[in-house]
Amino acid sequence: MSKRNSVKHKIDRRLGENIWGRPKSPLNDRAYGPGQHGQRRKGKLSDYGLQLRAKQKLKGYYGSITEKTFRRYYAEASRVKGDTGENLIGLLERRLDAVIYRAKFVPTVFAARQFVNHGHVLVNGKRVNIPSYQVKVGDKVELRDKSKQLAIVLEATQLAERDVPDYVEADHNKMIATFARIPALSDVPYPVQMEPNLVVEFYSR
Repeated sequence: MSKRNSVKHKIDRRLGENIWGRPKSPLNDRAYGPGQHGQRRKGKLSDYGLQLRAKQKLKGYYGSITEKTFRRYYAEASRVKGDTGENLIGLLERRLDAVIYRAKFVPTVFAARQFVNHGHVLVNGKRVNIPSYQVKVGDKVELRDKSKQLAIVLEATQLAERDVPDYVEADHNKMIATFARIPALSDVPYPVQMEPNLVVEFYSR
């Protein structure tokens, strides 16, 4: 299990965007980077800088994905027929923790990772505790009976800040979600613009 060592709120401030669209993001009050030099005017980024920033933003959005794992996603996306950037998004959205987050069973992507790790989730009736598990189209993802009334779950289902996308069919009464289809980039409700094409350019240099 990988561990995020940096404070997650700093990801927002370092990138200069509220990448999860959270009302509590410090960027809402301090629209500049962290540290004593955070308010300095930033110079124009090079092509490499733009590509690196796009990679950091996409990788950071999905929580605690390591560079090794993210590079493996890119390698798999490039092997599959079709647009590599779109394939990369599809692979990331098929992660079990991403599906749990999209279904609004938990409030954040970080909570989703922990929730899966702690064994609260079943896939097609079998317990799965691997956040990176790749969900297939038609798979049913549900919470264990003992987990359905947890405060974090009840809070998440009432969140007004985001909706369940149409490629995930969620029943909040039974706490069951079905992964209906693999989404395209335009289907994914990112609060900020993601640029997987720049991520592809970064790795294909």
